Amino acid sequence: MSKRLRSSEVCADCSGPDPSWASVNRGTFICDECCSVHRSLGRHISQVRHLKHTPWPPTLLQMVETLYNNGANSIWEHSLLDPTSIMSGRRKANPQDKVHPNKAEFIRAKYQMLAFVHRLPCRDDDSVTAKDLSKQLHSSVRTGNLETCLRLLSLGAQANFFHPEKGNTPLHVASKAGQILQAELLAVYGADPGTQDSSGKTPVDYARQGGHHELAERLVEIQYELTDRLAFYLCGRKPDHKNGQHFIIPQMADSSLDLSELAKAAKKKLQSLSNHLFEELAMDVYDEVDRRETDAVWLATQNHSTLVTETTVVPFLPVNPEYSSTRNQGRQKLARFNAHEFATLVIDILSDAKRRQQGSPLSSSKDNVELILKTISNQHSVESQDNDQPDYDSVASDEDTDPEATASKAHRQKSLDSDLSDGPVTVQEFLEVKNALVASEAKIQQLMKVNNNLSDELRIMQKKLQTLQSENSNLRKQATTNIYQVQTGSEYTDTSNHSSLKRRPSARGSRPMSMYETGSGQKPYLPMGEVNHPEESRTRLQPFPAHASRLEKQNSTPESDYDNTPNDRDLDDMGSSRKGRQRSSVWQSDSSGPDTAEPHVAPSPILPSTEDVIRKTEQITKNIQELLRAAQENKHDSYIPCSERIHVAVTEMAALFPKKPKSDMVRTSLRLLTSSAYRLQSECKKTLPGDPGPPTDIQLVTQQVIQCAYDIAKAAKQLVTITTKENNN
Repeated sequence: MSKRLRSSEVCADCSGPDPSWASVNRGTFICDECCSVHRSLGRHISQVRHLKHTPWPPTLLQMVETLYNNGANSIWEHSLLDPTSIMSGRRKANPQDKVHPNKAEFIRAKYQMLAFVHRLPCRDDDSVTAKDLSKQLHSSVRTGNLETCLRLLSLGAQANFFHPEKGNTPLHVASKAGQILQAELLAVYGADPGTQDSSGKTPVDYARQGGHHELAERLVEIQYELTDRLAFYLCGRKPDHKNGQHFIIPQMADSSLDLSELAKAAKKKLQSLSNHLFEELAMDVYDEVDRRETDAVWLATQNHSTLVTETTVVPFLPVNPEYSSTRNQGRQKLARFNAHEFATLVIDILSDAKRRQQGSPLSSSKDNVELILKTISNQHSVESQDNDQPDYDSVASDEDTDPEATASKAHRQKSLDSDLSDGPVTVQEFLEVKNALVASEAKIQQLMKVNNNLSDELRIMQKKLQTLQSENSNLRKQATTNIYQVQTGSEYTDTSNHSSLKRRPSARGSRPMSMYETGSGQKPYLPMGEVNHPEESRTRLQPFPAHASRLEKQNSTPESDYDNTPNDRDLDDMGSSRKGRQRSSVWQSDSSGPDTAEPHVAPSPILPSTEDVIRKTEQITKNIQELLRAAQENKHDSYIPCSERIHVAVTEMAALFPKKPKSDMVRTSLRLLTSSAYRLQSECKKTLPGDPGPPTDIQLVTQQVIQCAYDIAKAAKQLVTITTKENNN
């Protein structure tokens, strides 16, 4: 449908002469430059159509003309009509202004931000809501006043508003009244012709009942607008709705391409979508079809030397802020589809739309098949291929009388179509691709060579690393052997002569001795209550309990200056029988003092940090509190586990200090700490059942346990005080 523009018509945005485009949802005519900005905003802001080279439904074009002639542009520029707006610096764009940024900023403010639309006054006690506006729209559509309805829609009225009292929508009212232009406007703003009222009737039913047959037919076309537009894009035909034909399903001429696994998988995925997601995808494809068709018309009608630039081309669908980022990205990726891929997608959507609308099971229907893509054979010439391309300029205007202009326009259209189609590959293009492949192959070979060199260097480095690791292991073994050879005489001395520092003869040679072995061989460990055999009367090393820490094993050796040997007063209190049993289990006898254990170790003035000592003291205190709690609750079976935890904590705390502290106060406190921990273990073991001898006095044992715990806490406190004082100095 074409229309001869009158010379009095000007662009609604810049007042330029002879506008050739229309913004359907805004009811305005615009020029080419302003149209380029409208297209960049997206269809959710402005739906543009060319007045001459785009097929128009007659009533839709009549609706836009009526709005334009009745001053619909004043709705979008209401505040600019106020003379005070000139004083505030706001003005309308001029034809001489640059497209970017002058016209672009004005158009965005006008349509996207609605900066110049008249806002109704809102008060706290009388607010105008979207529901009130929709009710006003519901009443206004029965008349022919289009600009009033457009003003309500611009303020937020809903075209699909369902009136709760009347039980219908504005489109029902317009159809009953026979207002076909109002129905067109409502449909542009999203009114659904298939919506049922409270009686189960659609707007189509009311139009037929009222004898408005043209309106009824147009409502059916609007209902199938999406699928009709997709089918027309592929084959240039629309279904015959009057005779009950509502779908045309085109089919690819080369059907072998449709049998690929990728195409089958994509079609199955499309069919598995829910109705909501399928509708969203179909609407996105509809917008992409509109973009491609508008691009074709745009490029075919513009002066390429002056107007068509990077800023006027819309390479993909603009972002719609109402959609999610994922959907916007998917919409933009539709522009990457070539002609064949996009046609396949459109055909699949049309097929599945028909299946869903009819409620049919999954099947490949062959009804209403239209061949749209011809098989390209080697005998076809370039001219015949050009004739097969869709012609977007098929509707001639009244002013197209110049044959040269028509020829140049057709040439531009052919060049556009050749870019959008899968045409034959020329020899030059083939050679370019071949040269690019050869260059890529050379680069790959070079990278592989570099990779091989790096692999060789890596293997050499690994061999060197293995050699160094082997040498390091040998050095460690030699150092360990020498250490054990030096320490054998001092660690495993004959108990019959404590002052002797001579090395014990060993049949094992230089092999390191195990801490669980004696000089004559490995002996089983006996509990303290059992009697040793004569050959086991010498002092033996006892294994550490399973819960003992590594520090306990390292610092409970005879080399320590403060061992767990009880003093003479404690041994006298415990009696001669327990004295012998305890001495058989200690790691070193009383006569082996610090000077005889390790005479080459010099006194060290270094003390641990105050924080470490305090942390270990807190651990000891916590364990002592558990022991005292068990004593208060008469849980005597908890004595031994608590004493073992205290012993571990004491050993770890003692390990913080040097083996021979220089300070006598530190040495005294450490001896009190370790000896009290040993006494605590000895007292707690008295609670074990089956101990030979007279029955144990639990009350006396508890008193001794409390006294030992007090001594441990006292020694720990002394160490904290000494460490804090020395570190501060």
